[in-house]
Amino acid sequence: MFENIPEEEYTLIVEKTPLCCVDLIIVKDKKVLVVKRKNKPAQGVYWFPGGRVHKNEKLKDAVLRKARQEVGVDVEIIKNIGAFETIFPDSNFSNKTGTHSINSVFLVSPKSDHLILDEQSEDFRWIDKIEKDLPDYIQDSLKISGVFNAT
Repeated sequence: MFENIPEEEYTLIVEKTPLCCVDLIIVKDKKVLVVKRKNKPAQGVYWFPGGRVHKNEKLKDAVLRKARQEVGVDVEIIKNIGAFETIFPDSNFSNKTGTHSINSVFLVSPKSDHLILDEQSEDFRWIDKIEKDLPDYIQDSLKISGVFNAT
């Protein structure tokens, strides 16, 4: 998860700095994949697959890596829809200051139908509209993406 950074150091990073992340709006047949998170932050919430960008890793390479790691698929990048920010009161590493991330959100399409969830997700579903029970960040990203014609 925190490749080449000892957990104690990564905890300090999470406590003191925003994390650079990518999130993936995976679109197939006009439906978007959301996964239910097992870990903090956003534990138990349906969210986009994604995560931290590694040092010296290009954003597009992080998108391809996270798609393979989290849902077991190769994807084609359609476009970067923009940068967003999430701030959570909790963290999987430290509850002192929560988690702050800057998220580059990418619209992508899967190259196969077969999904394999990693250990960070407990469920997934394909949605065909912006559901009101989804977090504001997810709803706002979907609106800007235009996937559902801003419904």
